[in-house]
Amino acid sequence: MRSSLSRLIRSSCSVSPSRLSSSALLKNGKAFSSDATPRDSGRLDEPFKVEEAETVKVPPPPSPDKLLVLGGSGFVGSHVCKEALDRGFVVSSLNRSGKPSISEAWADKVIWNQGNLLEPASLMDSMDGVSAVVSCVGGFGSNSQMIKINGTANVNAIRAAAEKGIKRFVYVSAADFGLVNYLLQGYYEGKRAAEAELLSKFTYGGVILRPGFIHGTRRVGSMKIPLGLVGSPMQMVLQNAKPLTRLPLVGPMLTPPVSATSVAKVAVRAATDPVFPPGIVDVYGIMRYSEQK
Repeated sequence: MRSSLSRLIRSSCSVSPSRLSSSALLKNGKAFSSDATPRDSGRLDEPFKVEEAETVKVPPPPSPDKLLVLGGSGFVGSHVCKEALDRGFVVSSLNRSGKPSISEAWADKVIWNQGNLLEPASLMDSMDGVSAVVSCVGGFGSNSQMIKINGTANVNAIRAAAEKGIKRFVYVSAADFGLVNYLLQGYYEGKRAAEAELLSKFTYGGVILRPGFIHGTRRVGSMKIPLGLVGSPMQMVLQNAKPLTRLPLVGPMLTPPVSATSVAKVAVRAATDPVFPPGIVDVYGIMRYSEQK
């Protein structure tokens, strides 16, 4: 009898693995234990509380179709604006007084921003949503003035564009003219400083155009000067005389002229074509690219 009682006690205290595994059940996609109290079960069904995230204001993403043309009211810049508009791009520009007094249809289609290239802080808003920049800024004056206009102003624009994360920047510079470089030291010093900054900040998306004399219809006040009457014949003669440009001293002055239309066409293509090679494009390259479709 003692041995029977001992077997009965051992049987009541043991738990089989199959009974232990059956103590966990799956209900409505949630696991719970058969030992859980009603209070514990209710806690498992309690929904999570999600707090609404704080709204953060971010600038608009760059549009693949929006170009910022610096110097857009000038001789070359106006041609760049017209070329970009004709190709269906959204075009904005920067001017100290906002919209200039240009009574031509294309000017009404450009978004004119007010700003000063010599004041970097005034450039940032104009670069919001911009995918590429084309700078046609340049001018003449005293050496110090030319360094500011051709150098400092463009360097400021290049740095602002890089800070904004803009991927492509095209700079319309100038070809070397040998002896002329010494007469216009501030002009070329400023140009080369801007070029160096561009190659530094836009290694893979910076393009420098180096045209010589640019011809076309130039507007001075209410007058239109047809520079093409002189520049076009000179281009026809000199474009096939490239070996002459290697002559000492006078050679660079035989660099062929190029039309403002050609410069504008290549500038817009360089700004919008992601496979356009970065680096320096001389006048012969400008003529070659402008003939391509």
